[in-house]
Amino acid sequence: VQLVESGGGSVQTGGSLRLSCAASGWTRCMGWFRQAPGKEREAVATINDGGSPNYADSVKGRFTISKDNAKKSLYLQMNNLIPEDTAMYYCAADLDYCGGFARYFTYWGQGTQVTVS
Repeated sequence: VQLVESGGGSVQTGGSLRLSCAASGWTRCMGWFRQAPGKEREAVATINDGGSPNYADSVKGRFTISKDNAKKSLYLQMNNLIPEDTAMYYCAADLDYCGGFARYFTYWGQGTQVTVS
């Protein structure tokens, strides 16, 4: 499965961005992770094939994950962005694992940069 992200960019504090991830095949679980310089990759939000989302506490109420199964696409709507959200954002997918540990996801996109100033 190949994953291609798009939608990153630079915004000011309080701004919004929408990330998209196009998948070449079906997977049961998908998610968004991010990694800032010098920090470990962390889960932002994950979603299973039933549409049940899970969010990191730091983004609850600001970010919304969604998926379009017909288009094999994953989205992340990010509102009220703050500088601490600055990171490379990665789309991830797995045939079975839907948790929050990056090491268990099999498929990864190349990442898209989000910068909040």
